[in-house]
Amino acid sequence: MGIFNFFSKDKKEKLDKGLEKTKENVFGKLSRAVAGKSTIDELALDDIEEALITSDIGVETALKIIEKLEERVAKDKYINIAELNDFLKAEISLLMKDSYDEIPQVDGPYVIMVVGVNGVGKTTTIGKLAHQFKQQGKKVVLGAADTFRAAAVDQLVIWADRVGVEIVKQDMGSDPASVCFDTLQSAKASGADVVIIDTAGRLHNKINLMNELTKIKNVMAKVIPDAPHDVMLVLDASTGQNAIEQATQFTKATEVNSLALTKLDGTAKGGVVIGISDQFQIPVRYIGVGEGMEDLQVFNKNEFVDSLFK
Repeated sequence: MGIFNFFSKDKKEKLDKGLEKTKENVFGKLSRAVAGKSTIDELALDDIEEALITSDIGVETALKIIEKLEERVAKDKYINIAELNDFLKAEISLLMKDSYDEIPQVDGPYVIMVVGVNGVGKTTTIGKLAHQFKQQGKKVVLGAADTFRAAAVDQLVIWADRVGVEIVKQDMGSDPASVCFDTLQSAKASGADVVIIDTAGRLHNKINLMNELTKIKNVMAKVIPDAPHDVMLVLDASTGQNAIEQATQFTKATEVNSLALTKLDGTAKGGVVIGISDQFQIPVRYIGVGEGMEDLQVFNKNEFVDSLFK
């Protein structure tokens, strides 16, 4: 079993429930767009296009879907509602980037550097990840490299205590790269399997962010070659299009290897997962569908699409 394989038995049910509002938003609009029609013809395409664009999938991704749908309608002259659903499932699955369940073998602990703006659930995601890795029998070390906010360090300490894993921290205002250096040295010396590093959630100055993250990565590589192995961007799905803007800024500032989308439960804007996966071609690794420890799920695009069309 791979390090990312922590499926709970009720995972699918939790996913279905967590996506209820998104399903109602996205497919409620689609249903209204085709209400009373037995077939989808060129006259219905504009309504479908508007439904997709206003469902937080994003303009760019929605237009890709519509372009394919137009080709299908032009070829077949019309398609019925059931065929439309099958078509959308297939197209959305094709647009989304595949994730993976197993990490490659590395020399020393596998290092995940977590980035994202304040308030997206970054620290909570780290805590839940640490818990799930520990459940898999992995030795986990956390690094509190967000040294600009006392609350960030304190919150991570609480999670470390709650989960029962080691945490490395320094005084407020310390150099984040120094915290990362100490964390990796400690993890390497103790035979840790996974290191998760929290970083400052500032985005007001892209150049400063870029410089800081580059420095952190360079320092890490001195202790463990190729570290960090995964730069994970955490985004709040409930912010819709703002999450796409944050992804744009962070991918310009640093190389992002994976995504975690939080707060999918309770929001109607979960369609943004589709747009982000398509536009950035970065795998969505995790999605948050509840408050519980087990409610951070390994993302599976086929399960996600199936839940939307269920």
